Order: sequence, then C-alpha cells, then structure tokens
Amino acid sequence: MARLETSAHTELNWRIHELASDFTVEDVWSFRTPGAGPDDFPVMLAAMRAAGGIDNQPGVAKFLFAFRWKLGELFGWDKPAAGLNSRIASLRDRLPSDLPATSTELDDDRLPLKPVYALEREAALEIANKTVHALMHLGWVQGVQGDYELRMAVLVKPNGSFGRRYMAAIAPFRYLVIYPALTRRWEQAWLDREQLLTQ
Repeated sequence: MARLETSAHTELNWRIHELASDFTVEDVWSFRTPGAGPDDFPVMLAAMRAAGGIDNQPGVAKFLFAFRWKLGELFGWDKPAAGLNSRIASLRDRLPSDLPATSTELDDDRLPLKPVYALEREAALEIANKTVHALMHLGWVQGVQGDYELRMAVLVKPNGSFGRRYMAAIAPFRYLVIYPALTRRWEQAWLDREQLLTQ
C-alpha cells in the first residue's frame, strides 16, 4: 500500500468527478495486485467481497469499528433519519442516464457502504450519517511496473463543524489501524483470489 497525492485521483478521467464536485478528496491509496491485467477489476471486486467484511478484520480494527458503531448508537449518529435518502440524498440521484446504478459487484450487507455504480474499471460506494457523507471510489489503474493496481480514493462532505471535528479526530485511527488492516485484507484477497472465488 502507498498513500498517493490527491492529484493521483483528480487528474484521471473518472466518472465520479461528474457526480462529486462538492466533495473533498480526503485520501488516495494504491494497493498491490501483482500480475493484474486491464480486465481484472471485476475479479478484484469479487475477491474483496469474498474475503469478508468488517467482521473479518484483525482484532484492533474490528474493535475500532465496533466502538464507532457503539458511539453512533449512543449519540444517534447512524439513525435512518441521519442517513442516505433522509438527511442526505444518495449520489445515485445524480447519476446521468448513461451511467445506470449497479450493485451486483458491490452490494454486501456486511458493509455499511452502499453501492452507487460499478463500471469496467471504476466503482463508487457511499455512506452518510450525522457526521459526514462519504464516498469510496475504487479505480483500476496501470502502475509503473506495468501491472494494474487498485486505487482507492475517499471523498468526504462533513456535516458542518461537527463533521469536520469528527474527521480530524478519527484521522490517526484511519492511518495507523484501519488503512493498514484494509491493505492487508485487500492485497491478500488478490493473492488468494482463485481460492476465494471457488469456495
């Protein structure tokens, strides 16, 4: 895994740019997928899904997610009235006619993020609550070694000053625990893809 400059996302011709001009790019990361070719993005998505959701994360990451959901329960951050199609309109409402909403490759009840669209080389998911409306953009890009690699960009629209403080407070946990755990899970999913996809 490598953290990249914002331009590694913004300078590429992704469809998400049409939909999320009012979001800020928070993070951009690359994930190693040795031997990957240009048509392997759906394989990577399927392997990531087969590798499991939050419950299959390492202990510390799993604890942090559980702690966050408990805080959300206590303070009402994650109530339906604070989420998608209530406080916040889904990004699906912005989709142009040539970009239909798709969920087959991404829909997973084990994850809090909901699919917006999936194409041959990019996909987007979203989550909204009382703190933030956030997007996870996944893209398939040719790396410097010639193999293709997974890129993840996190785009956010905080809910006022509270949302900005929330994002600042969780930043150390994202960088020190969540992203490294995610990297190990996703990079291993690529290496184990044949086994995972035949189970």
